[in-house]
Amino acid sequence: MPQHISRKELKKDEVRDTLAHGAEALLSHQTSTIVLVVVAIVVAACVYGWRTHGVRQAERAESSFNSAMEVFQAPIGPAQAPGELTYTSESKKFTDAEQAFSKISKDYGRTRAGQLAAYYAALSDEKLKNDAAAEKWLNSAANSKDADVASMAKFELAGLNARSGKTDQAIQMYQQLLTQTSVLVPKPEVMLALANCYSAKNPAQAAKLYGQIKADYPDTPIADQADEALALLPPSKS
Repeated sequence: MPQHISRKELKKDEVRDTLAHGAEALLSHQTSTIVLVVVAIVVAACVYGWRTHGVRQAERAESSFNSAMEVFQAPIGPAQAPGELTYTSESKKFTDAEQAFSKISKDYGRTRAGQLAAYYAALSDEKLKNDAAAEKWLNSAANSKDADVASMAKFELAGLNARSGKTDQAIQMYQQLLTQTSVLVPKPEVMLALANCYSAKNPAQAAKLYGQIKADYPDTPIADQADEALALLPPSKS
């Protein structure tokens, strides 16, 4: 066997080692790149899957909500057209509606339709004189991230409080609503409801609000309502 390695052979070994280390580094880099690509694909797939699931949930919720609204709005009495949904009593109709909306809210609570369903479940319970159940639904809807849903629920809850004799709570909620903006809960409607709350305990404040409604919204139906309510107030004590 040779006792020494020639410079040429040593050079070959150095080149071979260099190539081996380079290949190892390249392979390591490729492996890291592949891992990152795979992770990115998995994350993208998860995001896509979640969004797709969300869209499908929203579509199902909306479809179920529309069906429940057909029950809620169904007429009482004989059908006027073939296939028309009708009921023989309001009790049966609103019982079915409450059950339908309740299920939608529980199954699709994260969707807008699911949050609206809680509101309509409350309206159904109110029709059935189940005020305690209605209050629970309205408190749930009042916490909705959807500003319009939350405002409608708060307005209805304030009305429920007023009808239940909780006038101070109702006044507080109406005052809060006046500081918020919602297309579905117009400011003059809130002002009129607040004035009606004041009419028994504080007729002077009620008169002030009725007058403001007439001044701010002249020649409107709500101004006419304010005028009629103003006429019914007891005369101020001088």
